[in-house]
Amino acid sequence: MSALTHLSNKGEAHIVDVSDKPETKRVARARGRIVMKAATLALALEGQAKKGDVFGVARIAGIMAAKRTHELIPLCHPLPVTKIAVDVEPDEALPGVTVMAEVSVTGKTGVEMEALTAVSVALLTVYDMLKAVDRFMRIEGVELLEKRGGRSGEWRRDEMDKNG
Repeated sequence: MSALTHLSNKGEAHIVDVSDKPETKRVARARGRIVMKAATLALALEGQAKKGDVFGVARIAGIMAAKRTHELIPLCHPLPVTKIAVDVEPDEALPGVTVMAEVSVTGKTGVEMEALTAVSVALLTVYDMLKAVDRFMRIEGVELLEKRGGRSGEWRRDEMDKNG
């Protein structure tokens, strides 16, 4: 395991200096889900949630959150992201909702935190919009699926799961 990059020699937290790193295209994909009662999902699918379009609002919240990740997570660099895609899909088998996010940038540092933040805030938005009818909802499985670009190259969760 490599040393933590956000700590100085004295153990003090600091933002990493990326000024000497080359700009490359970087992409990250993340996923998460919220499990709820079947009746709660049906209410959202029917467009009957009192707060409005659950899926549309959650998608916009995820996009907005990815753009503001550096304001939410200490020591994250502000990035000029070039793509943020957030998909909010109902899943009657859960029952619940799965959120997928993909974020891209051409820059000196990756966008993993932006993708994870997009998923997390989209899921929190679903919870907020439906909590009046289902306080048993549970957010789970928020995870990075893939990252590409930069010095460390490509990483995929499915390959790690196979290889340990």
